[in-house]
Amino acid sequence: MTDAATMPRTATTGEALLTVSGLEGWYGESHVLHGIDFEVRRGEVVTLLGRNGAGKTTTIKAIMGLLGKRKGSVKLEGTETIGLQARHIARLGIAICPEERGIFSSLSVEENLHLPPKLSEGGLTVERIYDLFPNLKERRRSQGTKLSGGEQQMLAIARILRTGSRFLLLDEPTEGLAPVIVQQIGRTIQALKDEGFTIILVEQNFRFAASVADRHYVVEQGRVVDMIPNADLDANIDKLHAYLGV
Repeated sequence: MTDAATMPRTATTGEALLTVSGLEGWYGESHVLHGIDFEVRRGEVVTLLGRNGAGKTTTIKAIMGLLGKRKGSVKLEGTETIGLQARHIARLGIAICPEERGIFSSLSVEENLHLPPKLSEGGLTVERIYDLFPNLKERRRSQGTKLSGGEQQMLAIARILRTGSRFLLLDEPTEGLAPVIVQQIGRTIQALKDEGFTIILVEQNFRFAASVADRHYVVEQGRVVDMIPNADLDANIDKLHAYLGV
């Protein structure tokens, strides 16, 4: 195991968009995060990898202010957000797509897409979203209850793209989906990266993560214990297997 304080780092190509330092978090009385440290630069796709229960989802919830108690430092473009409520953090241009998706199942695809508030300029148009997700265009009049799991995941991602947020937190977007849908989501993440979006991706499927990410942070027991550049993934595959219990 590599100590977080001595983790290898890639050469910095720009200032960090997000800097997380000493982040601790609790669910009720349960202390889950024990000093998370990492950074994300503008335009990067970064993954949080780790076993179930390692603290990956809790980390992105803490970033969004969705935990009842957290402490440490979470700076977005230099602005300290640790004391802000979730709605104020969202207005800084960051959005989360939770694992449970959170779409309105009684509404059609198009109605779901028109619901999210514009929190800042630059939200994608419905037409652009249909370019990214042709399946949604075909199903635009279908209710959420009529969508497949993959289509629901596409809609969940599409909804946060309407808000204007350019920094996305995606929680297990490929879990339980057919390979063809996983490939489409991968293409969409790459397209968003090409358009300048910054993304933190919580994943267990490191093969998928390797197809889209620049760097991988490994989370164990509420701490970041290693960072592996995607270019070095093959050379570290045995170590990664050990971390993930593959």
